[in-house]
Amino acid sequence: MKKLLLFCLIFFLFSPLAFSQVVRIKDITQVEGARGNQLLGYGLVIGLSGTGDSRSSLFTNQSLANMLEKFGITVDSQQVRSKNVAAVIVTGELPPFARSGEKIDVTVSSLGDARSLQGGMLLLTPLKGVDGKVYAVAQGPVSIGGFNVEGGGGTQVQRNHPTVGTIPSGAIVERVVPTTLVDERRGTVTFLLQHPDFTTATRIAQAINQELGGEKAKALDANRVELAVPEGYLGRVSQLLALVGELPVEPDVSARVVINERTGTVVIGGNVRILPVAISHGNLTVTVQTQYQVSQPLPFAPGGETVVVPEQEMQVVEEEARLFQAGGGSTIGDLVKTLNALGVSPRDLVAILQSLKKAGALQGELIIE
Repeated sequence: MKKLLLFCLIFFLFSPLAFSQVVRIKDITQVEGARGNQLLGYGLVIGLSGTGDSRSSLFTNQSLANMLEKFGITVDSQQVRSKNVAAVIVTGELPPFARSGEKIDVTVSSLGDARSLQGGMLLLTPLKGVDGKVYAVAQGPVSIGGFNVEGGGGTQVQRNHPTVGTIPSGAIVERVVPTTLVDERRGTVTFLLQHPDFTTATRIAQAINQELGGEKAKALDANRVELAVPEGYLGRVSQLLALVGELPVEPDVSARVVINERTGTVVIGGNVRILPVAISHGNLTVTVQTQYQVSQPLPFAPGGETVVVPEQEMQVVEEEARLFQAGGGSTIGDLVKTLNALGVSPRDLVAILQSLKKAGALQGELIIE
């Protein structure tokens, strides 16, 4: 019953009524050129309480020896025995419009066989972009948001994932990535839809033209809406984007059914329609029970022995298959109400929807995860 109530709630959230609400343009689009850049670096985390990389992690020993050599200390990497150091990969994202000196968050992930990064300190690590240039440097204490405690006899208590941590505001931006919002050659700004759709793109263009006047915006395809910058906003593109971003628009939703067979989750869009079809669904339950009977010999019988005799009993119960018909043009809501009245479980609903799609009665895209 709880699963069916949850399914009804999911259906309500994806019903046509829910999608009739308008949203802001900036909530469903992003400006072309305003994008982040992934950063990557290799570093060392020190200060671990014996939970670092073992001797078998040769790259950690070599990295530690190279670092000490920079401080004038020459050691043989084969002789390094420190368990308080772990080699890590540091990742982060340089957001658009970031300026030199700003701080960004980074994620620290163990590369070797360290058991935990709890209490560790990341040493100065350069973060590079895809072009090989350094755009930020990271350093600071690692927060794993959990713990990993080992006791005697192999006992262990662990919370969260101890070999991956974060450093909030742990990297400083050193190099700026130029961000270009306006196509200087054409004098246009392009909006990219998060969920490409021709209808939604057309509505966005219409909303912009209604606000600015004329035909300055046009839908290039299902993913792009191009806006010619008006003369009054030349040099003030930020104000133009702020104005356009607040404009309301009603996005269109494709007829789509998403099924996760592993969890039994079904999410159905409100635009899905059912053609005339008759559905019959029943279950067959087989129950096998074993009863143990004790056989005892007669009193004072020679050679008598008590014996336990298993007796198996099989019961087959077949639920009555119920046949019902969905009329032409019925919505998925009508089907759900009927199935709920019949007591169909979410997993049975998955099988029914798959059969409806194969029969051609389900008018919508069926996605199985």
